[in-house]
Amino acid sequence: MDFGPYLMLAVLEGAVLAAVLALMASGLSLVFGVMRVVNVAHGEFYMLGAVVAYAVAQAFAGAPATGFVAAAVIAPLAVGAMAAAADMTILKRIDYDPERTIVATIGLLYIIQQVTLMTYGADARPVAPPFNDRIALPWVEWGEGGLSLYFPWGLSTTSYKLFVIVAAAVLIAAIRLFMARSRAGLIMRATQLDSEMATAFGIPVERVYAAVFGIGAGLAALAGVLIVPIQQAHYLMGGDALLLSFIVVIIGGLGSLSGTIVAAILIGLSDGIISVFFSPTLAKILATLLVALVLVFRPQGLFGERPA
Repeated sequence: MDFGPYLMLAVLEGAVLAAVLALMASGLSLVFGVMRVVNVAHGEFYMLGAVVAYAVAQAFAGAPATGFVAAAVIAPLAVGAMAAAADMTILKRIDYDPERTIVATIGLLYIIQQVTLMTYGADARPVAPPFNDRIALPWVEWGEGGLSLYFPWGLSTTSYKLFVIVAAAVLIAAIRLFMARSRAGLIMRATQLDSEMATAFGIPVERVYAAVFGIGAGLAALAGVLIVPIQQAHYLMGGDALLLSFIVVIIGGLGSLSGTIVAAILIGLSDGIISVFFSPTLAKILATLLVALVLVFRPQGLFGERPA
């Protein structure tokens, strides 16, 4: 197979990562944008989504489609509710102080991780996708008779991976529409701009913070549900996802949903292409170097606003 088909496969793999990463990082960006909180436990909410998806799939053994739909509903709600409770019992009590919040979410990270290890175990466990048909991909080449379409051997993907890309795109569009058009989104944006003024106008800022923290965690959990039929559920899977999410929000601009999406596409596609042709380690090294360059030359990120 020529270079072109290999590149197409790499781009498709990168697009799957970009889609899941954009969904997860959108939750992290939303939390920071509204609350000015750096949630170090965000990767564990992603991991919990995958673990809950495995538990629900086991409950619906023999009906993977039903189990997947149930997990897509149960996991975000359960993880989001847990995160909102953590906000009200922990972060609220320390007044969302930046330094203490980081320490508190680090503690929450280890609590979630160790409880998952004790209950779920250390083994990585697969989840059957709701559908997984193999789809042959066409390629175009220039021959003696001009352009011709053919199907190279091995150039294929699965219907579930294409579904992940489409589902993540629809969900992200729904988030943007929610923030721009809904009354709840307006309240969140008002709280983001000036929490003291929002309080003066009767907005329950602490409830808004709990809801935002829960929504951010729910988005991470939903990303975990989407990825677990491709990867395996493991109690340590949140680490790499958290690192990539921080890379995305730093490059895109802290608190900028548009920047988060653009950066996720950039990082996801580059990670997929570099991992296929070189190595996954090199992809992570280059992403980290890109973050360093952004911090040096544009600290506010590609789409972030420069502080006054």
